[in-house]
Amino acid sequence: MTQIMKPLKLSLLAMVFLLSFISCSEEDMASEITEDYTIDLNLAKETNWEMAEEITYYINQHRASVGLNPIVIDQQHASAYAVEHTKYMIAIENMNHDNFYYRQQALTYQGAQRVGENVAFGYQDGQSVVRAWLNSPSHKRNIEGDYTHSGFGIVQNSNGSYYFTQLFYKN
Repeated sequence: MTQIMKPLKLSLLAMVFLLSFISCSEEDMASEITEDYTIDLNLAKETNWEMAEEITYYINQHRASVGLNPIVIDQQHASAYAVEHTKYMIAIENMNHDNFYYRQQALTYQGAQRVGENVAFGYQDGQSVVRAWLNSPSHKRNIEGDYTHSGFGIVQNSNGSYYFTQLFYKN
C-alpha cells in the first residue's frame, strides 16, 4: 500500500506546486477586469458641429414645446465617444448600437446618472434627422428623456453620406 501512496503523494505535490504558480490574487483579478475609459478628446473635433448645433436647435425646440429644459452640447467626452462610434459604424457600413454599454459606462464614470443614444444614417440636414427621430417612439423617448447634455458624432463616409450618433446624458 505504501508503494501506491508514494506516486499519489508525489502527483498531489506536483499539482500543488503547479497551482501555486498559476493562481492569482483578488487584486490581480480586479485590475484585469477594470475597464479603461480613456478616450482621445480630439475625436470630438471631427464631428460636423454646424449640423450638431442645428440638431440641438430642433431638439430643444421640441423639448420646449413639451415643457422640458434644453439640452446642452458637450464638446468633450460624450462627443469623443459619439465620434468614435460613428467612425466604427462607417468602417463596418452598418448603423447600430454596438458596444453601447461601454459608452454608457464611460460616461457614467465621468459622472453621468443616465445615458441614452440615438443613431441614424443618410440624412443630409439636422431638421430631417430630428424629424425622423421624433417619428420613432424609442428615439423620441431619448429626445424627451430626463437628460441635460448631449454629445455628437456626425461624420460623412467616403460617399458623402452622414452617419449620426447622439449620446444623451444627465449629470
